[in-house]
Amino acid sequence: MLKRTIISLAFALTSPFTFANCNDFTDVDVRKLRSQETVNLCQFKGKPLLLVNTASNCGFTGQFKDLEALHQKYKDKGLVVVGFPSDDFFQEENDEADTAKVCFINYGVTFTMMATSPVRGDDANPIFKHLGEQVGSPKWNFYKYLVSADRKEIQRFGSRTKPLSDELTNAIEKQIR
Repeated sequence: MLKRTIISLAFALTSPFTFANCNDFTDVDVRKLRSQETVNLCQFKGKPLLLVNTASNCGFTGQFKDLEALHQKYKDKGLVVVGFPSDDFFQEENDEADTAKVCFINYGVTFTMMATSPVRGDDANPIFKHLGEQVGSPKWNFYKYLVSADRKEIQRFGSRTKPLSDELTNAIEKQIR
C-alpha cells in the first residue's frame, strides 16, 4: 500500500498534467532553447515572473549579464526570469545553437530560455500575445514584463530600462513581499 502511494505521488509530481489547472495565460507548453523539452509556465504558479524578449545581436544584448544577476539575486525569493529569443526585429541568430551560445556561453545565463519565437503580431507566441493584449507588445528587444504571482498585474518596462535599475528592482521587490 505504501509503495503504491509513493508511486502515485511521484507520478503526480512529475506528470505534465500536474500544473494544468492554473487557469491563466501561463498554461501553455513552450519549448526550451536548444532542447526538445517543454516547460509549462504553470509550474511557476504563485511566483512573480519577469518575461523578457531577447536577441543575440542587439545593442541591448549585454543586458543578459544583468538579467542573470537579477535571477541570482531574487530566485530564492520566488522571482522567475524567463527569456524569449525573437527575431521580430531581425537581430537574432538564424541557428538556435548560435542563440544558445550567446546566452549560455557568452553571458552565462542560467535562467530559463525558451526557443526562438515571435513576440508581436498575429504570430506571437501565446505568452506574448497575452502580454501584448494587456499592456502592449514589445517595440524592440529586451522589453521586460513583470507579472504578479496571481497573474492579475503586469508591468511593462522598455529596452532602455536596465535590469538592475531602481525602477525595475523596486517593482520586483514589491512583488516578492
